[in-house]
Amino acid sequence: MPCDWLLVDGSSLIFRAFYGAQRRVTDPEALRSAAVGGFLLRLARLIVERSPERIAVADDADWRPQWRVEQLASYKEHRTAEPVPPGLVPQIPVIDGVLRAIGIDLVGVPGYEAEDVIASLAAQISGTVEIASGDRDLFALVEDPRVCVLYPEKSGLTVIDEAEITRRYEIPGRRYADFAILRGDPSDGLPGLRGVGAVGAAAMIRRHGDVAGVLRERELRPSEREYLERAVRIVPPVADLPIRLPAGRREGYPVDPAALDALDARYGLREPADGLLAALGTLSDNASRST
Repeated sequence: MPCDWLLVDGSSLIFRAFYGAQRRVTDPEALRSAAVGGFLLRLARLIVERSPERIAVADDADWRPQWRVEQLASYKEHRTAEPVPPGLVPQIPVIDGVLRAIGIDLVGVPGYEAEDVIASLAAQISGTVEIASGDRDLFALVEDPRVCVLYPEKSGLTVIDEAEITRRYEIPGRRYADFAILRGDPSDGLPGLRGVGAVGAAAMIRRHGDVAGVLRERELRPSEREYLERAVRIVPPVADLPIRLPAGRREGYPVDPAALDALDARYGLREPADGLLAALGTLSDNASRST
């Protein structure tokens, strides 16, 4: 069944488009906008494959929020050296401009990451939600039968629901954030508990239920207790940001043809932009079939 909403992790899709272009495109001039075209093509493919009724793209307004770093200094520490590849930096505002010219809602909140935006939007949606992201942090939002994650793998998109989380990690389907805190996650700068790997973390969750249960029922060193108390404040995506759910679709696309033409003239985006426009035309068709 088509979902009511497709929420796209914009940064995840942008990075995959950028690195895909690095492997595929050899012309230095073409590389200047290859991530833009790749992003548009990937977004169009998502819309066609998943047939949502509405769509929004979440923006990383802050790559490494200070309020999270204050709780855990190692949080996403790798981003301090080079948060965005130099070749991608000038392409991000172009992608933003194309999305706005076409009419796709792009939502970001200063001081917060895309995962927080997605969590806060999903909390306002009563229907079904599919989240397109390569960020496992968003597994924490999986909620059968309402919310699942579309996770990119070599074989294509894998639908991550509660059963899949249980199959992969041997934990209850809604406990991924607790699992990541206990096990640790180098990509997020989470050290985890010393000597506790995936198997041990899963066993602790099955026994104690969640991190709160571990804190309440298990004997811990002071440093372990402090880590867990801090991590539970920053790892789960924030789901109560004061943002309004956008429209998610338009009566017609693009909403600003002149701006789109100007971007095409400068960056040569007509083919991927037309592909995305064609895909967006199916949103109204999906909505008509559901009424």
